[in-house]
Amino acid sequence: MYLQTSRYSLGPAKLTPSPTEQHLRLVHPSIVRSGFCSVATRSHRGFVGVRCEGKEDDGFYIRRCVELARKAIGCTSPNPMVGCVIVKDGKIVGEGFHPKAGQPHAEVFAVRDAGDLAQNSTAYVSLEPCNHYGRTPPCTEAFIKAKVKKVVVGMVDPNPIVASKGVDRLRDAGIDVTVAVEEELCKKLNEAYIHQMLTGRPFVTLRYSLSIDGHLQDQLGEEVTEPGGYYSHLLQEYDAIVLSSASVNGKPSFPASKEPGANQPLQILIATDPSSPVQIPAIPAELTSKVIIFTDREATVHPETAKRGVETVVLDRLDLGMILDYCKQRGLCSVLLDLRGNSRDFEEILRVGFEQNLLQKVVVEVLPVWGGNKEENLPVALTNLQQRLKLRNLTSRHSGHGVLLEGYF
Repeated sequence: MYLQTSRYSLGPAKLTPSPTEQHLRLVHPSIVRSGFCSVATRSHRGFVGVRCEGKEDDGFYIRRCVELARKAIGCTSPNPMVGCVIVKDGKIVGEGFHPKAGQPHAEVFAVRDAGDLAQNSTAYVSLEPCNHYGRTPPCTEAFIKAKVKKVVVGMVDPNPIVASKGVDRLRDAGIDVTVAVEEELCKKLNEAYIHQMLTGRPFVTLRYSLSIDGHLQDQLGEEVTEPGGYYSHLLQEYDAIVLSSASVNGKPSFPASKEPGANQPLQILIATDPSSPVQIPAIPAELTSKVIIFTDREATVHPETAKRGVETVVLDRLDLGMILDYCKQRGLCSVLLDLRGNSRDFEEILRVGFEQNLLQKVVVEVLPVWGGNKEENLPVALTNLQQRLKLRNLTSRHSGHGVLLEGYF
């Protein structure tokens, strides 16, 4: 699947609590190229909004939808993140986002926020509104009941249950619909959800750290695990993380996102070394369901670990496909394969992963160190790729004191 990256970061948008400030943040020379912005009162709400005269286009409001949707990073799986904006007479009169699976969708919150002002308005939504009854009613009916005049959709939903049915329902009701506005940005927002819908498997990202001279590092850069750091964001964004058991043995705790209110990922430990029994860090009893150990038949589990009731799955060989099948059964859409600890634990997993095209993305942190551990080289499965595999949409950015590279297989 081809998913183009964008300049938007993986982390959640830093939205300020003030509605005035939220709207003012949107005014940027690259978006509003001419005209002017003036403050306007939202009559029935009693707070100030922003009206930009002259040059906003549909993309302006879809970008706002994406910004809103990002507020729910790590909370909606297996549902997608969605944002919605209601605009009337050049003013935003309603906003909403989908906060959590099972709760109302973005469209419902935005229509409620707009109230009577939704009539004859234009609704912007980052993902096609649903047209079926699930845990919540159809979002198309919310727009129809509110008498929305026009709907602008960022991208069509790849879910076969939706897949243009929402667009068709709105048009049948006499609502003007525009589709595919800022489509690549909307795809980037929900790349894991889209991949799972199209392939039936979770989206897999490989992450590792390198020294400048190309040696694998069993460490992370300074500040990247703190709030706002890329690693903290990854742990918030992904449903599960796969680690070598060696990366947690003897450690006081598991890797955890430090973003405010973040849901922590399922911790999947892989163990192949029978001489090093798996010992997990102390965890509260209520979180034992968030840890699972995959081993081959030769590996052993420390008695204290076994007493905690942590699930252990014994396989003839550690296979990424089998691990992903397990994640799928648990309703997980995204998996972070973190190459830390004993890199030999990942040899078979990576080999099968590349042979079966099970990996979609790579994140490499290049640390500002030279002369790393020369015995800790990249797994053979990576070094033998040579020219067989080329990355697409490779991007780079500073992260702490290092450089972060991201690309797609």
